[in-house]
Amino acid sequence: MEKLRIGELLQYTGELIVMRDAAHQKLLELLSKNSQLPVDLNEKIVFYAGPANPPKNSKIGAIGPTTSERMDKYLEMIFKLSVLGTVGKGKRSDLAVKLCIKYKRVYFITPSGAAAYLSKCVKDIKILAFPELGPEAIYNINVEDFPLMVAIDTNGSQIF
Repeated sequence: MEKLRIGELLQYTGELIVMRDAAHQKLLELLSKNSQLPVDLNEKIVFYAGPANPPKNSKIGAIGPTTSERMDKYLEMIFKLSVLGTVGKGKRSDLAVKLCIKYKRVYFITPSGAAAYLSKCVKDIKILAFPELGPEAIYNINVEDFPLMVAIDTNGSQIF
């Protein structure tokens, strides 16, 4: 992560953990009770998204990034859980920039408005936790050539 610089474009192939507001809140509640978490986020990249229901004969429906700044209140929590970086859309708060510097983490953006295209990069999907949350459950997706751009690097430089 420390070698990546703002504006750098990547075609990422690998694993992403998909989660949004409700899943972050549930993890926070579990941590506050000293309960074991249902997922291991160590060295993972978190994608702020909620997959749509898949059409017939498909593994996944459209999946696009959600506004990332809403997750900033949870960012230190997931960085302490050893998340390497996050993916979403839009500018982040000053707090998020400071946390990227402190934890040497990266914030990536991926094209918004291209959820149908992004779904074609997903090769596999499975629910890891909180299935009752539907599209806000925690998912593991394996992607191929998933477009990312470094929006905040580990030095706190940003494209915004």
